[in-house]
Order: sequence, then C-alpha cells, then structure tokens
Amino acid sequence: MGGLCYMIDDKMYFGIIKSDLMARFGVYAYEELIEPEGGRSMDFTKRPMKGYIYIAPEGVDFQSDLEFWIQKALDFNPMAVARKRRNDS
Repeated sequence: MGGLCYMIDDKMYFGIIKSDLMARFGVYAYEELIEPEGGRSMDFTKRPMKGYIYIAPEGVDFQSDLEFWIQKALDFNPMAVARKRRNDS
C-alpha cells in the first residue's frame, strides 16, 4: 500500500498515504462523508474503492476535524468485515 495503516480487530480503519489521511467508513456513509472539505474518493488503484475516502490536509486543519474523521471511522469499524488472510505457504 505504501503508507501507514492503523487497524482495529484486524480491520483497516485509518491510514496515512503521502500527505492525505485515508479512512474506512463503509458504503452507507460514503455519500455523506465525501461532502465535507477535503474529502474525496479513494482511488489509488485507478478505480474508486467503495467505502474508503481520502481526506486532504485542508480537511483536518483543526484538532476537532481530525477527531471527527477518526470517530466516524471508529463508528464503522464494528460493522466492517475483516479481510481473510491468504495462506502464502
């Protein structure tokens, strides 16, 4: 992935890629959360990843902004499904 990733219960919920934050909110909150300043579709694979959003630096100008994004990602985490690990043996 090329960035720093935080996980809870074996599920990615927040990360840092270059100067952007990346967060997992699920497909149901996506439309609501893409609207605030700094939010945009996560598409590092050249295709938007449903349920994930990039947050540009201007979207976290204040501590309260960062807390907002982190809380939204934490709220979704219990509903997220952990990705099955591949058996590389």
